[in-house]
Amino acid sequence: MELLNNIVANIKPLDEKTIKDASNRLDNLIKPIGSLGRLEGIAIRIAGIKGKVNNHVPKKCVVVMASDNGVCEEGVSTSPQAVTALQAVSMTKGLAGISVLCRQACSDVKVVDIGIKEDYDCKDIINMKIRKGTWNISKRSAMTRDEAIKAIESGIRIIEGLVQEGYDVIGTGEMGIGNTSSSSAIIMSFTGCSPEQAVGKGTGLTEEGFINKKNIIKRAIEINKPDKNDPIDVLAKVGGFDIAALTGCFLAAACHRIPIVIDGIISAVAAMTAWKINPLAKEYMIPSHCSAEPGFNIIMKEMGITPILNLNMRLGEGTGCALMFHIIDAALNIINEMATFEEIGMVSDHLVDIRDSIV
Repeated sequence: MELLNNIVANIKPLDEKTIKDASNRLDNLIKPIGSLGRLEGIAIRIAGIKGKVNNHVPKKCVVVMASDNGVCEEGVSTSPQAVTALQAVSMTKGLAGISVLCRQACSDVKVVDIGIKEDYDCKDIINMKIRKGTWNISKRSAMTRDEAIKAIESGIRIIEGLVQEGYDVIGTGEMGIGNTSSSSAIIMSFTGCSPEQAVGKGTGLTEEGFINKKNIIKRAIEINKPDKNDPIDVLAKVGGFDIAALTGCFLAAACHRIPIVIDGIISAVAAMTAWKINPLAKEYMIPSHCSAEPGFNIIMKEMGITPILNLNMRLGEGTGCALMFHIIDAALNIINEMATFEEIGMVSDHLVDIRDSIV
């Protein structure tokens, strides 16, 4: 646990002076103050992360953590678990949704096996397997505490490798049949909300299957009794290896001052877990889209953040992150390339501040 402790202890606040300098530059650009809304907020956030006003993030990567979930034994998903391995391989071949969107965003994709159940033949998947899927949370804990820590530290090591390779911004994706169930269980454990509030239909359950899924998750919490004040206990008892590894990604990105983008429900659950471990980690997170899964909005409210896009997406894989990379580039181009009133020799005394709020 030494690696995890060191990472958590070395997460620092954003650079407040640079945030002020970036805000002042944006307020003096040739436009009404605040008129570019949340684009301005993104530029300010990245300035605070990087410690300088003008930034570029040319080297991008979405990390996809792939793992299976033992709770699938209870019929909580319409898809067979073999899909996890098949889809992970498809990502490395450039055939999956995340592959297509990352190509468009000039982003790399790194697929990590953190707990895939089925065997596969693909040398391009990074093998950091804890074991072949979690245990069935409706009968026992998903993993041991040591396994949860190992998974978190695996995510940390992935990010540290990307930092050494010079990546400027990270997206967080996942692949794992049944992981909306473990995500809902974590949401309920941390917030105390009901299955009706936190559980969605995932890949399209029938109404009967949906009722079963809610009952299974409720039973998992009753049996395992996760301690909401101990995020690692929650991960170990009702989480997934993919969520634990992504938690490590969020913590490591914050420690190394790299902006990291939240995708949908599973990614957001990992972001919330990282925030529970160290609240400063949130300052390095950039939300992308609003997931159609009902538990997503509970997380956003709990953390006090708001997604940028709303496209009724629910694929996961990190697809929202790939789209968000375009928005981040646009925000940075504004602060880097747009002129100030002073630069064009014009007085700006007539301008009114029209912003409502910039997150």
